[in-house]
Amino acid sequence: MPNRPILVVDDEPINLAALRGILSPNYPLICVETGAAALHCARESAPSLILLDIQLPDRDGYAVCAELKQDADTESIPVIFVSSLKDVGDESKGFAVGGVDYIVKPLSPEIVLARVATHLSLVRSQALQKSCQEAITMLAQAGHYNDTDTGAHIWRMAGFSEALAKAAGWSAEQAEQLRLAAPMHDMGKIGIPDAILKAPRKLTAEEWVVMRTHSQIGHQILSESSSGVFKLAAEIALNHHEKWDGSGYPNGLAGEAIPQSARIVAIADVFDALTMARPYKNAWPIEQVVQQIRSEAGTHFDPDLAARFLEIVPQLLSIKAFWDAREQPALH
Repeated sequence: MPNRPILVVDDEPINLAALRGILSPNYPLICVETGAAALHCARESAPSLILLDIQLPDRDGYAVCAELKQDADTESIPVIFVSSLKDVGDESKGFAVGGVDYIVKPLSPEIVLARVATHLSLVRSQALQKSCQEAITMLAQAGHYNDTDTGAHIWRMAGFSEALAKAAGWSAEQAEQLRLAAPMHDMGKIGIPDAILKAPRKLTAEEWVVMRTHSQIGHQILSESSSGVFKLAAEIALNHHEKWDGSGYPNGLAGEAIPQSARIVAIADVFDALTMARPYKNAWPIEQVVQQIRSEAGTHFDPDLAARFLEIVPQLLSIKAFWDAREQPALH
């Protein structure tokens, strides 16, 4: 990764010189000769990758790797063992203590460069994924910043959406994508004036016209990305207020013309809203919520999805309990 060195640990000068010759044209390096120095440099310099010999003078490389993996500051740094030990047991032990790869001496420049490039690419991919997750979290919270919902609402309904998607036959990977996309369903509320969003009364007909534009606003914002999760979020933002019987908005879609992602989120969103205490209402008892969803199957909700949702109520209550225990008031 840019500006982060590779840490090379070997007590043999000839081996250090060989690795310098292979890697230094492409990567910044820190070279040390002992396990103690490796641990110190790993904590102080945050290298992007560690190439670690096993036979060190003060402790073996396995012990060094194990200690790195027990430290929160260094546990995520990939460790590639570089050793003359060739037995399968040696390699297995390296993986068991947390190594990600094992290169056997004598060194092949092509193999060293290929393995290093591969693992640095994985590090970059993980960093990008983390950044994407953080962006999703911030966008989801931004959409509710001026709303009256408490913070855990979007994460509860995302969990409900994932559970229903799996019950409806979505793969684990697809359901996870939905869990990531669902919290952004009300992204467009960021464009609704506070006087409407926070009105302590029923909205007028004119105000409802404005409020309903949040679905198009959210879709417009989220459609700026070509990423799969944001495209899914845009689809949900636009369609989560459509109803099975065609009486929803913004386009009056009906039945299976409504994307299934939005049909799933619609049920999850209403379930959470009804079971959540708000300044103007108490939480509904679960039995009453179940009856409400059952009564609206075929009008508001996809009847098949509603039936599947009601079959997994115990699982939904476990998800609710998990997030209720972590709930924090929204920031205003």
